[in-house]
Parts: sequence; C-alpha cells; structure tokens
Amino acid sequence: MEDERRELEAVSAALGNSSRLLRLITYIGEKYFQGDSDNLHEYDIATEVFGRSKDTFNAGEDAIVRVEAHRLRKRLMEYYAGEGKDHPIHISIPPGAYVPVFTRQSSGPAKVERESPPARPDKRRWPYLVAIAAFALTILTGYLLFRAYAPKKDNVYLAGSNAQQAAPLNAAPYAQVPLRILAGYSGKPQIDSAGNFWQPDQFFHYGGAADRPDKVGAQTSDPMLFKHRRNGDFFYDIPLRPGVYELHFYFAAADPQSIELSTFTVDVNGDKVLSDFDVRSDALGANNADERVFRDVSPASNGILHLGFTSELSPATLNAIEILPGTPHRQLPIRLVTQPRAFTDHSGQFWHPDDYFLDGYISKNSPQIKGTSDPDMFAAERYGHFAYAIPVDTRDRYTLILHFAEFYFGPGASGFGGEGTRVFRVLCNGNTLLDNFDIYKEAGSLHALTKTFYQLKPSAQGKLNITFEPIANHATISAIEVLDESQ
Repeated sequence: MEDERRELEAVSAALGNSSRLLRLITYIGEKYFQGDSDNLHEYDIATEVFGRSKDTFNAGEDAIVRVEAHRLRKRLMEYYAGEGKDHPIHISIPPGAYVPVFTRQSSGPAKVERESPPARPDKRRWPYLVAIAAFALTILTGYLLFRAYAPKKDNVYLAGSNAQQAAPLNAAPYAQVPLRILAGYSGKPQIDSAGNFWQPDQFFHYGGAADRPDKVGAQTSDPMLFKHRRNGDFFYDIPLRPGVYELHFYFAAADPQSIELSTFTVDVNGDKVLSDFDVRSDALGANNADERVFRDVSPASNGILHLGFTSELSPATLNAIEILPGTPHRQLPIRLVTQPRAFTDHSGQFWHPDDYFLDGYISKNSPQIKGTSDPDMFAAERYGHFAYAIPVDTRDRYTLILHFAEFYFGPGASGFGGEGTRVFRVLCNGNTLLDNFDIYKEAGSLHALTKTFYQLKPSAQGKLNITFEPIANHATISAIEVLDESQ
C-alpha cells in the first residue's frame, strides 16, 4: 500500500501544471486508500471535485467528468510511456470507471514452470482420433492440390486486396495543414473572404452543436465563421506531424442577450492558455468577433494536439479553429487592407481583407496614389472614429506599420481644404502614437504616407488595440501591418 501511495504522489507531481487533472487524481486516490471506491461515481466527482451544483447537475448535459477522466487516462498513458516507464507500479483508470488500478510491473527473468507429465490417452477414444485425423488429412490434401492448379492471378489479386486493407494501418493519419474547422458545423466546406476553405467540425469529443441567432458583424470580414458553435465541456484531438504551428481560436458570445459574466477555461496539451475567459469582455461586446492567437504550438508526444474546453460560470463555447504552419518563437505577419477582397503586393506578400475593426465606414477610392509601388493598396479606406483589435501572442513585442493617403482634401483631390482640414490622433493600447496628425501637411494629397512604430506591447487579452480618434474631420487608414520582432 505504501508503494502505491508513493506512485500516486509521483504521478500527482507530474500533473502539477494541470489543476483539474491533479484535483481529479488526488480525489480518486484518496477514496481508494480510504476504502471508499464504491462512491466514485460521476455525480460525486462532478459536485465535489469540479464544483458543480448538487441540485442542478445533470450528467446527460454536462460531460465534465467524462472529459477530464478521458484526459487523465491519456496523460497516464503518456507518463508511463515516458518518464514513468521504469516505475515498479503503474496507475490506470479503466474506461467507463473512475476507480484507480495499481498494477505491479514484473521484474527479472520470468519464472519457468515445470511441465506436467503428459496425460495418458484414453484407449477407448483412439479409433475416433484416427478417423478425425484421416478426414483432416484428406481435406488438406485437396486444398493443396487446388492451390497448385489455381490461376496465378488469384494470388496477385489477394495480395493486392490485403495490401489495400493494411495500408490505413501503416499510413500516418495526420491532418492537412493549414487546417480550418468550423465548430458545430456539419455542412459543405465554406470559403472565406481571403479564399481559404473551412471544413465542417471534426476531431471533437463531447459537447453540443448550436447555431448563433444573431449576426456577428463587428471585428470580422467573415461573419460565416461565427454562425455555428460547439458548446458545453468538450475537447479536440487533432493528429499533426511533428513541428511548430500557430493556433487561432475564434469566439463570439454564445448568448448575446445575457448580461451575466460567462467564463470558461481552454487548455492546450493540458496547459491552461485561457482561464476565467469571458468572450464578451474580451471582444468588447456581445456581437463582436473575437480571436486569440498562440504561437509555438506542437502536438504532444503521441502526435496529437489536445485542446480542452471546460465550463466555469457558463458552458464553454467555440466557433472556429485555425492551425497554420508556424515560425519558431515568432508570430506570422499580419497584413490588412481596408478592402473587401484580398490583395497581393509587388513583393508577393498577401494582404487579408479588412478585419478586426470596430466602427467606422468604408469608402472606395478611384484616384491613383503616387509615392508607392502598390497603388492598388489604396483603393479604399476606413474612415470616421474607429478602432482595430488585432490579435497577437501576448509574449512578444511588435512593429506596427500604418499606410495613409489623403484622398479628399487639397488641390490635387477635391480642390477644397488643405493643411489642417483633416487632423486626428492614433493610439495603441492607450499610448499615443500620433497626435495632431495631418496627412496633407506631411505628404500632400493623393500621395502615400507610411508611419512605423516599434516595440509595441500587446494587452493582457492578446490584442493591439489601435484607436483612430478624430480631431478635425474624420480619421482614415488604408492598410495595416503587424510584424513580430522576436528573433
């Protein structure tokens, strides 16, 4: 019993970075050592370990215990395939149960048992045995003669058929990356404004699928990403080739009419990446799209990327997942043009259609802009009093490049106004980047103007919140770049 306790302590130490799994294995271990394993039921675990209400918990609607037990089983298998493989005792949780099993591993050479002397045959059965042997020999002889004269092409067919059946067992079932999944959606693949394909929901376990009643418009150029969702307690097991990936989660408030705080937890390979996460607060509104980004994501040692979504004050919710080939220690560049379609510049760099915006208006412009190798980048502008919430990994610092042009004021444009006609300020996460900024004063009309800012720190919510605040007339912007400065 003491050896079993020490093994439980060792496993608990290995699970220290996952508070839910640590609480679960500690609880079931205590019940086991107290001789109270008969009370290890889903209801008791849900209410005593995970804080579910004893009055309202419904196992049919809330799968938290099954989800966490499934995760614990996988973590134990990974542990004993790695650092715990030489331990004299292994712990497992059989499927469909919550009682731990302690298995002592064999050590040293296996014992060889002495063979018992062969039993003497019963003489009365001897004639029957001879008859059966003769019949079997006749069948075998006939089969061998048939095979000897059978056409050779049958052998080829059988070999090919067996190879086809065995191929899936040997083939690596890796997901194709880029991988884009619409959570809770079961229809045909969809295409976004940048021409990317989004697949119906896959690789998920548990949770429920639902449609969102209200349209999400703010902070996205692709409302279709937020029409469906998966909610409840659920997880994704996505098979990926070894490597570094960039992971994007897309959210929108599950219940736009609710005014209550709604929080849940998200973990990646057992590590908590979002805690007490409230979509409405993160997105600054119930009908706003929200996106969170995590770089340097890799599959676990078993080749699976494990994503867990666990309810807290409300059911967890997710609208979409995007997995992109990543660059170690650096987020991929973000480039936006204030246009409804994607754009590729003269250097071959891809610019995404307008996204992450809040308020403002779009105006299409036809004048040719000078002072740039990419005049088509200035085919439109966002203007007014507006902001962008651009999602980034919280660990890095970023370079922000803003592309402006004065389309309306000055003799080269409408002929009315000039210096001082359009003045505004630009802020990032509350810090002023440009004050009393006058495009015409610096570049004249119909001429590109670029402003660059370095070492910008993201907010705690993983955003570069860029605000364009009018002083005289409207603020304006035509394109935005965000570049990770990490080496």
